[in-house]
Amino acid sequence: MYAELRTQRLLLRPLDVCDLETTHAYAGDKESTKYMIALPNETLEETRELLEQASAEWRKNEPQFYEFAVVLNGLHIGGVSITLDETRREGELGWILHKDYWKKGYATETARAVKDFAINDLHVSRLIAHCDSRNTASRRVMERLGMTLLSGDGIRYNRSSPEAAKELLYGLDIGEA
Repeated sequence: MYAELRTQRLLLRPLDVCDLETTHAYAGDKESTKYMIALPNETLEETRELLEQASAEWRKNEPQFYEFAVVLNGLHIGGVSITLDETRREGELGWILHKDYWKKGYATETARAVKDFAINDLHVSRLIAHCDSRNTASRRVMERLGMTLLSGDGIRYNRSSPEAAKELLYGLDIGEA
C-alpha cells in the first residue's frame, strides 16, 4: 500500500529506509525526544531497524501501522503515525518533529491530516493518543484535534531518563465512520 497526504504546507509520505539520516536527526536527538518512551535512538542501526519495520509495513495490503515522513519544502522534518488495534476500528496517533520545527503549527497540521486519513480512508471509529503530562505542546495538538482527556493516571519513562512522568490518554469517538 502507498499513501501520500498533502496539507497546506506539508507532504506526508511513507517513511522509508532512505530517510535514515534525516530520521536519526530527530529520533536520536535528546531534546527532540525528551517526552518519548522508546526514543532517543542511540545508534543509526536502531533508527535503521525502525525504518525497516515501517517500510515492511507499508508493503502490506493492510498495514497495522502507517508511519509517514513529514516533509517541508523537500526537507524531512519529522514523523507522524497511526497504529490500528486488532479490530482496525481504533487508531493511536503519534508524532514527532525535529526541535528546529517546533512551535510553527506543523504538528497540528500533520496530526490533523493523519486523523482525516484514519477516519476517511481507514474508517476508524475511535482515535486515541498518549503523551507525557509535561508535554504541553502535544496536549494542545490533541485538544485542537477535538480529543478530550480520558485518563491522567498512567506512568511513563523516557528511554534516556530514570525519572517517571505522568502519562495522559486522550480520545475522540468518531462514531460509525
